[in-house]
Amino acid sequence: MGQHGPNHQRGEVMQFFIDFEFIEDGKTIEPISVGIASQDGCDFYAEFADTDLTRADDWVKANVIPFLIGGPVRMATSDIARLIVDFVGDEPEFWGYYADYDWVALCRLYGRMIDLPPTWPMFCLDVKQEAHRLGVDLSEAIPPPAIEHYALSDAMWTRDAWRYLRGLAR
Repeated sequence: MGQHGPNHQRGEVMQFFIDFEFIEDGKTIEPISVGIASQDGCDFYAEFADTDLTRADDWVKANVIPFLIGGPVRMATSDIARLIVDFVGDEPEFWGYYADYDWVALCRLYGRMIDLPPTWPMFCLDVKQEAHRLGVDLSEAIPPPAIEHYALSDAMWTRDAWRYLRGLAR
């Protein structure tokens, strides 16, 4: 699980790399699990106990559910929302990979977007868009995640991709 607060000072921007696994039906996005990897190497992982996994389609059943851990990482959405605030602190910078649905899933943990913690940004930056801007094919530059569609592994891969792109931009 690896839940520990990042080692950063108040007022210092820290990058957090998010990934959600979810059930979506064209109308709703229901989170199954969330992984967050911080710039400084700390990790957070949780699974949503109040998600109805029987609603999962065949793809989710084959590619996501087998990697769920259960046990102490499975908890209520309200607890996960509180733990994420504790983990990322007051001034996070969020990054994802194809991050649109991940961002919506994160925001919905707090209600409406305007209900996010007041010092959080109201947007997520996207590693895929940054790679596109730089003309980089990440599939050729970075090995795939250790376990694809396991939220923490995907979040850690996104952090690695961000580090790679950051190195190119210097």
